[in-house]
Amino acid sequence: MATVTDQPAGRTSGAAETERRRMWADPRYQAFMLLRVGFTVAPIAFGLDKFWNGMVYWPKYLAPWINDLLPGNAQQFMYFVGAVEIVAGLVVLVKPRYGGYLVAAWLAGIVTNLFSYPGWYDIAVRDFGLMLGALTLARLASVYDPPLRLRR
Repeated sequence: MATVTDQPAGRTSGAAETERRRMWADPRYQAFMLLRVGFTVAPIAFGLDKFWNGMVYWPKYLAPWINDLLPGNAQQFMYFVGAVEIVAGLVVLVKPRYGGYLVAAWLAGIVTNLFSYPGWYDIAVRDFGLMLGALTLARLASVYDPPLRLRR
């Protein structure tokens, strides 16, 4: 038998709706969500583009010394890079508390690559800024995204 407190499917209680509105009015939560959406969409979009080079020819950004260390060629390595970026974006979507650190670590590798040879310092500085944004997302997620709880 239904009670007065039961809600139809898809409807929230008044208290839950008030809490949702309160959170969205908070600039800190807005910043968290903006970073979460950005660090979900951008890695997935750029990761997908590594497979067809539509936005830019990605292999040109790989340092020659790294290309010499790896088996295959730069484009083949970009397929791996694209897969990692897609996974990183999905982790941010599902669990930004951990995904923010994953994206920051990945960007640290990209920055290291770009600073290791001339010609791309401007992009390295930009990616350093993105890395700081990913770290900011991870720190904000410590407030808005609860940690994983393992069942025993």
